[in-house]
Amino acid sequence: MHRYRLGIIGNCSYMAYIDDQAAVRWLCMPRFDSSFLFGSLLDEQKGGHFYIRPLGQFKTRQYYLTNTNILCTEFEHEEGSFRVTDFAPRFYQYDRYFRPLMLVRKLEPLRGQGRIQVRCLPVGDYGRIRPEVVLGSNHIRYLNLGGHVRVTTDIPLNYVVDGKPFVLNGVRYLVLTYGPPLEAPLAATAEDFLDKTRRYWQQWVKTISVAPIFQEEAIRSALALKLHQFEDTGAIIAAGTTSLPECPGSGRTWDYRYCWLRDTYYILTAFNNVGHFEELERYFQFVQNLLAGDEPEIRPVYTVTGDPVLEEWTLPLDGYMGNRPVRIGNAATSQRQFDVYGQVLISLLPLYVDKRLCDYDMRSIAGMVNKMLDRIELHMDEPDSGIWEFRSTHQRHCYMYLFHWVGAMAAQKLGQLLGDTDMTQRAAYLAQQSAARIEGCYDHDRRVYTQAIGSDQLDASTLQLISLNYLECGSEKARLHLEGLERQLKANDGLFFRYVHEDDFGKPKAGFLPASFWHAEALACVGRLDEAMDVVAQLLSYANHLGLFSEVVMPDGSQWGNFPQAYSHVGLLNAVYRIARRIDRPIFL
Repeated sequence: MHRYRLGIIGNCSYMAYIDDQAAVRWLCMPRFDSSFLFGSLLDEQKGGHFYIRPLGQFKTRQYYLTNTNILCTEFEHEEGSFRVTDFAPRFYQYDRYFRPLMLVRKLEPLRGQGRIQVRCLPVGDYGRIRPEVVLGSNHIRYLNLGGHVRVTTDIPLNYVVDGKPFVLNGVRYLVLTYGPPLEAPLAATAEDFLDKTRRYWQQWVKTISVAPIFQEEAIRSALALKLHQFEDTGAIIAAGTTSLPECPGSGRTWDYRYCWLRDTYYILTAFNNVGHFEELERYFQFVQNLLAGDEPEIRPVYTVTGDPVLEEWTLPLDGYMGNRPVRIGNAATSQRQFDVYGQVLISLLPLYVDKRLCDYDMRSIAGMVNKMLDRIELHMDEPDSGIWEFRSTHQRHCYMYLFHWVGAMAAQKLGQLLGDTDMTQRAAYLAQQSAARIEGCYDHDRRVYTQAIGSDQLDASTLQLISLNYLECGSEKARLHLEGLERQLKANDGLFFRYVHEDDFGKPKAGFLPASFWHAEALACVGRLDEAMDVVAQLLSYANHLGLFSEVVMPDGSQWGNFPQAYSHVGLLNAVYRIARRIDRPIFL
């Protein structure tokens, strides 16, 4: 069964993907969407190398230090055992977060003094540039990679350059830097950073609110989601990888290293549910800066700095397990996805109605709200590409109208808080118009809402009609709609399809994990709590050895798609919170 044997580390400036044999398989710097320095995940020959391994046969065990994003890989081999500890420094000092473009690797013998190999050779421009390698006194410089890349180490430099075996007879360190190099004592600094980073993450976990069910899994999801935020701007990316296929040979290989606004509501809800407002506020500031620009329309997807994503192009790389094309950029950048305006409006609401947040001036949002209402009104009857980004099909999607409705309802509430009668009345009218079009998607014979007006296809996104309370949770209509979706879209063992009809690339073959968690949430909403608990428990079995989720799962339980998928972890957090909120019996841990 295929599972990603990968862990992630990061510090909200970058992420590194390290496999269960302590090889760095993917690392992009200086941004999430930059070229990789190490990319053997997509091409073993062109992707560069940064590995640590013993000679001969070995076994490994990989785990995170409890409640941290510090990753440990332990090796057992004929001559002994040793541990590799990998982390990205992150801690608070000088009234700000220290989060350098720095990867620290600690090698620690546990038993015996076996021989190991260490090799470090980064590459540039997606494997097209091999660096000039220059040895200093205690460091290696890699030139021509677009930035100052250096490894500082107390391992003999020629051993690292050549991958020559040596005896690990004591603790050793490697510090990879992009930009400012490490200019401090190596061992003492690495140990100090390790201790401070451990204490930072464990304190961060102490401050999150976790429901009394599935606690360990929720904590790991919160830690993983945190790493997907680019703290400099507040943007949150869908995943740190590109072109990991949704299923073998499917051609569904997308670049997910960008920020999709259609997921704004779910992300902010997840951070709100765990009680972490700093991340919520940073992300909203990113959105606010997008709205302050001159573009009349909001794009579906942006880079981490709020710029338009480039159109897709392909790279001459082998691809993950031979799956091509390897894509950079994303064609969604030029699509029309009109649900984004409602996403922004519903996301505004907690900033002004949650009494724990007191720094926002109500008067400052009137222009923003009216701008979003203008767009909802303008596009009310225009078809779009939808949440699934169909490339050759444009419809008046039920999901689009749902977010027109929730956005208008949020604007109505904001208008009331502002004392703005015109805004309140206009928002109420647009909510009414949106609801009428949602009802235009209703199939009276099957008693279920379809994907779009005039379509007979069903779509998992309409589960949100229940979760967002368009359909009252206790209503017969909600119950029947959920049952109708289950008959067609529910797969085995907790999985749920997005849809089952053909799209531009054929029929989907894999269950979509975010939709599967939506299903659990909808079950909780209609009172089927035991089933909701069972579904979540089943879905948890699809995590990898470190508790990380992919985007999709094949019927055999194998993981595919970009990894880890931030929205799968968002789905888990929101489903668990919803279930816990509905449970009215004691929970025994």
